[in-house]
Amino acid sequence: MRKTPIWRIRLPLAPVALALSALLGGCSMIPTYQRPAAPVAEQFPALKADVAQAAGNKAAADLPWQDYFSDPALRRLIALALDNNRDLRVSVLNIEQARAALQIARANQLPAVNGVISGSRTPNTSGGITSVYTGGLSVSSWEIDFFGRLQALKEQAQAQYLATGEARKAAQISLVATVANAWLALVADEELLDLSGRTLATREDSLKLTRLRFDQGSASELDLRQAESLVESARATLAQQVRQRAQDENALVLVLGQGLPDDARQALRQARLGQATLPDVPVGLPSELLIKRPDIRQAEQSLIAANANIGAARAAFFPTISLTTGVGSASSALSGLFKSGSWGYTMSPQLSVPIFNAGRTQAGVETAQAARDIAVAQYEKAIQSAFREVADALAGRDTLGDQLQAQQALVKATARQTELSDLRYRNGVASYLDLLDAQRSLFTAQQALVQTRLSQLQTQVTLYKVLGGGWTEAVAAAPQKPAN
Repeated sequence: MRKTPIWRIRLPLAPVALALSALLGGCSMIPTYQRPAAPVAEQFPALKADVAQAAGNKAAADLPWQDYFSDPALRRLIALALDNNRDLRVSVLNIEQARAALQIARANQLPAVNGVISGSRTPNTSGGITSVYTGGLSVSSWEIDFFGRLQALKEQAQAQYLATGEARKAAQISLVATVANAWLALVADEELLDLSGRTLATREDSLKLTRLRFDQGSASELDLRQAESLVESARATLAQQVRQRAQDENALVLVLGQGLPDDARQALRQARLGQATLPDVPVGLPSELLIKRPDIRQAEQSLIAANANIGAARAAFFPTISLTTGVGSASSALSGLFKSGSWGYTMSPQLSVPIFNAGRTQAGVETAQAARDIAVAQYEKAIQSAFREVADALAGRDTLGDQLQAQQALVKATARQTELSDLRYRNGVASYLDLLDAQRSLFTAQQALVQTRLSQLQTQVTLYKVLGGGWTEAVAAAPQKPAN
């Protein structure tokens, strides 16, 4: 039994499908995208001239982290973090998820062809059984994208895919800087622990001497109690440093995604902040951040996605044209299926015109427009945040060098003051309180010197990060913009 076609046409089906496909995306409702103006000054505020720019050094975004960090132990830790860090792993998986969503959006523009075989047996009026068997290919509800709704959704998915790629780059840049700063903090902890341990030992020796002098009657009980308080203060500081070092190591282990390797522990014992060197990088102009900072590019791609979504929402005002078609064979006997003379095809177009939905379509457009305005504000905020981060890092770079020199001079002067106070006390010229004050001042100045060195190095790392340094294509390939 041959199935009667619903709508018989004389033209072959394939050319008709191609002609309809040529109309896809012919009418776009997406607003013309214009990049918002950067809401920041044209120059970064700087207290000093950009020496790195004058020296012709590489820009941070063009300087791989393998070249920026010269410490072999630190480079190995960064490589371990890039392999094992869970946050970075999530950002990579987000790319795969966005790629799959883009593939779905692309597939929605093309017809889905299914192979169908069915059969039915029903009683007829003569008391017998009527059998109908069909088989062939079916295209169900293929939406012909006259008004660009599906194209807009595809462009939205494509922009979201590119945004996840930029997010992955930003995550790596942040991870590289986090590992470097955590390592430098551990090196500082080791120096402070060594300083606190030496200070405690010195004060314990001083306490023994003071107790001996007290037993001999040449020192007062006040001198003895002051010496004891100085020892306990150093012991409390040492305990605090031990706790801080353990917490800093835990923070580094977290970003590494594994325990601290034994060779890194050995290198840590020998590392000194004074031996660490990091190259200067040129700052450039704020406008360069738009192309060098992945987080800004991510915000812009999110804005492009929101802009494309407006086109999809606008297209909902227009009719939806869909097509259901099939080609196959029908027979009253299973053995007659696919034989000559049993073939036919059907084509059933459908036009759906929105008439009344209580303002839902207009609300969809307004929602999409509000989302686009939110994305604009987020994009501008990303630029402003980047500008501030660079400005803060520049302020630190321009002042911490002078602070470090002043702190070194202070330690030298305080050390000499302590020597003189000790000499005056032993000769009976000065009181023991003068010596204690000098020792406290020296310990405080030495601790501040370590902290200032740490701040200077971490500021250099931060400046490298906020200028877009830390991403290299060799580590992980960036997602390429898919073909339309």
